[in-house]
Amino acid sequence: MANVFPKWANTVPIKVIIAILLVKTAVVLGVTYYFTPKYTRVGYAPTQPVAFSHALHAGQLEIDCRYCHTFVDRSEHSNVPGSNVCMSCHSMVRKDDPQLAIIRDSYESGEPVPWVRIHKTPDYVYFNHAVHVNRGISCVECHGDIQNMEVVHHAKPLSMAFCLECHRNPEEYIRPPEEVYNLDWERPTDPESLAELHSFVHDWKVNPPQSCSGCHR
Repeated sequence: MANVFPKWANTVPIKVIIAILLVKTAVVLGVTYYFTPKYTRVGYAPTQPVAFSHALHAGQLEIDCRYCHTFVDRSEHSNVPGSNVCMSCHSMVRKDDPQLAIIRDSYESGEPVPWVRIHKTPDYVYFNHAVHVNRGISCVECHGDIQNMEVVHHAKPLSMAFCLECHRNPEEYIRPPEEVYNLDWERPTDPESLAELHSFVHDWKVNPPQSCSGCHR
C-alpha cells in the first residue's frame, strides 16, 4: 500500500515544537521587557479629588516637603498630609474657595480625603524613606522634578534596575544633607565639589545593599 503522507510530513512535529518554543520565548521576553514599571507606571497621573499643585506649593511658595510629609525623615513611609495640615494655611488663605470644599468637609468630619495613591513599591520590596533622605538622597531622585509638577505623575520607573543603579553608584546621586529638600539644587561639576560629594559616601559609611536580602526581606 502506498504511503499517503509525503516525506516532509515527518518533520511537522519537530517544526511545531520549535514554533511553540519560539512563541513562548517571545511572550516571556515581551512580558519581561514591557510589563515593567517603566512601561506600566511611568506617566501615571490619576485625577485627584482636589487639584493640588506641587508647582505652586513646593515650587513657587517653596514650602518644605516636610511641612506636609511630616514623617518622611523619621519613618519608613512618607505620609500623606491630613486635612488639618491643609487647613493650617487654608483657614486663612482661600478659605471659602469652592475647590477646597472637600478639604473643609474632611476637616470638619474627620473623614480622610480620598487621595489616589501614585507611587507604590510592591509588597515584597522593603523601602525606607528616612534612611534615604537622611543620607543625602533627595525627593527628586525618585519622584522627578516634583516642584515643577502642576499634576503629580509617576516620573521614574522605581524598578529593581533603577534602584540598583543608585545602590551601585551612590556618589552620583548623593548630595549635601542641607540640600536634600532644596529641589532646585544642581549637582556641581567642578572637581573639588564632586570630591566633597564623594567623601560623603565614605564619611557617612554609605554602603547600599546590592544583595537580594537588602530589599526583599
